[in-house]
Amino acid sequence: MTALYKKYDIKSEQGNPLSEPKEFNLIFETQIGPQGGMKGYLRPETAQGIFVNFKKLIEYNNGRMPFAAAQLGLGFRNEISPRSGLLRVREFPMAEIEHFLDPQNKVHPKIGLVADFCIPLLSAQSQMTESPVVLRDMKLKDAIEKGMIKNQTLAYYMARTYLFLQLCGIPIPAIRFREHMKNEMAFYAQECWDAEVECSYGWTEVAGHADRGCHDLTCHSKGANEELTAARLLKEPKMVKTTKVVCEKKKMGPKYGKDTGAILAKLEHLDEAELKSVAQLIAEKKEVFYNPLYTGIRSLSKFLRKRQSCSILP
Repeated sequence: MTALYKKYDIKSEQGNPLSEPKEFNLIFETQIGPQGGMKGYLRPETAQGIFVNFKKLIEYNNGRMPFAAAQLGLGFRNEISPRSGLLRVREFPMAEIEHFLDPQNKVHPKIGLVADFCIPLLSAQSQMTESPVVLRDMKLKDAIEKGMIKNQTLAYYMARTYLFLQLCGIPIPAIRFREHMKNEMAFYAQECWDAEVECSYGWTEVAGHADRGCHDLTCHSKGANEELTAARLLKEPKMVKTTKVVCEKKKMGPKYGKDTGAILAKLEHLDEAELKSVAQLIAEKKEVFYNPLYTGIRSLSKFLRKRQSCSILP
């Protein structure tokens, strides 16, 4: 960035030269524990507290989908320069609802209750034109049918938010739902609409509606090494053959010492190609060893290069 604005002689609005860009973390850092030996961060949103508790939440719902969870609490952002009254502050209360559903079935059972609602929509396509237009006479069912709103459950909650904002006393002309354009869409989001109200600071976001896909649960699942998934009931039982590596930990501990944990972690998460190679060797009744020349288990070399062999037992 520095090279670009020097090349094109870019200056501030006042004509002053710009300083070099520096990294800036919007999350507040803190120290955890009596000795402060562990770095922590104040949460910038409340949603992640819902995601990390997914396993318990679906258990409370007897494993059924869809279901929703809500949370109220404080969020913290290390704003560079707090301004705009209460809009850009470093500590603020927020509320979030996470609605979990089958990604292959985004139909909402109560969509019929709001299908004929006309909610004000400002599409991303309209924002790219010289004169953006807010559609105020399009029924929700038509917006879904035309693909303007791709997620039926998202559309349902947009309608509920529209009703709530009116109950709060906000005039209808001062409410709109603005679709995120491609250059501002979060990398994990599949669709996003902001409920905005017009106030003395202009159009301001008051509620975001996003289809986050499975991004959050997938990342937490990998980070915690915990399966955060839901089961889908099938009409007919489906038999699937799979290969799983089961290690004899009692034998591995004395042999590999402190490397055992890393070896186990890798063996328990072999990819499909590696598992296929292992299954083939087992079928041929050959003992499976780690060898740098054996590509099927080659990714273990980081931990096992100092070792001559590593038995993998079926």
